[in-house]
Amino acid sequence: MAEGLRLNKALADAGVCARRKADELIFAGQITVNGQVADSPGIRVIPGKDIIGVQGREMKLAVPGRETCCLLLNKPVQVVSTVSDPQGRSTVLDYLPPQWRKLRLYPIGRLDYFSEGLILLTDDGNLAHAASHPSSHLAKVYRILLRQVPDEMLNKALVAMRSGMTLAEGDKLAPVKVTRQPDQNGKICLEMTLIQGVNRQIRRMFRDMNLTILRLERISQGPIKLGGLKPGQVRSLTAEELQKLCKQLQIKG
Repeated sequence: MAEGLRLNKALADAGVCARRKADELIFAGQITVNGQVADSPGIRVIPGKDIIGVQGREMKLAVPGRETCCLLLNKPVQVVSTVSDPQGRSTVLDYLPPQWRKLRLYPIGRLDYFSEGLILLTDDGNLAHAASHPSSHLAKVYRILLRQVPDEMLNKALVAMRSGMTLAEGDKLAPVKVTRQPDQNGKICLEMTLIQGVNRQIRRMFRDMNLTILRLERISQGPIKLGGLKPGQVRSLTAEELQKLCKQLQIKG
């Protein structure tokens, strides 16, 4: 008996898409196996070993019966949220204790180099794909510290953000929820909730409103909260947190 699973079945089992859709993606050249473009739905792949690329996004299929590992890291500033960096900068993997470094973990989504806060890492390709997909609608909450400006200028910016903006590059943004919090050490403090997944959305919004961000921190993603975790610290999600995350993503935990 041939080792592994047919590629289209593996994609369907991982919840990426139905087998028929998997066939379409494969014949369209949008699926890779270990970096090579797949040319047949019948290619055999081994969950836990082979790395599948789906429309440019890498995922590793979870091994059936193996417990999912999902970690929460408080990413410090000036850390890259990828598994490697050609410039030699620190990555999120550098902050993992030894017992987790032997696993093949991938960050779910990204935080830019100068942003900090909550980022999830997992070895479950199904979970990573579902949480990163634009249709997941996982709300992300950010705490933003700004340089002081007159209230009139700030209020005008908040109205624009709550109404939906068009960025200088032409990207149309959905209205966002943003509230002012008590000032912190003379800095304006806001909390913003995003569901849309536009690249570097917050920094570009504030740039267009001539507001200077001094600190940008993600404090929650879906049901997962950063809490009191300090920069650079990492912990496993609890069984309850993982269950809630999978439920919100409509996948089996």
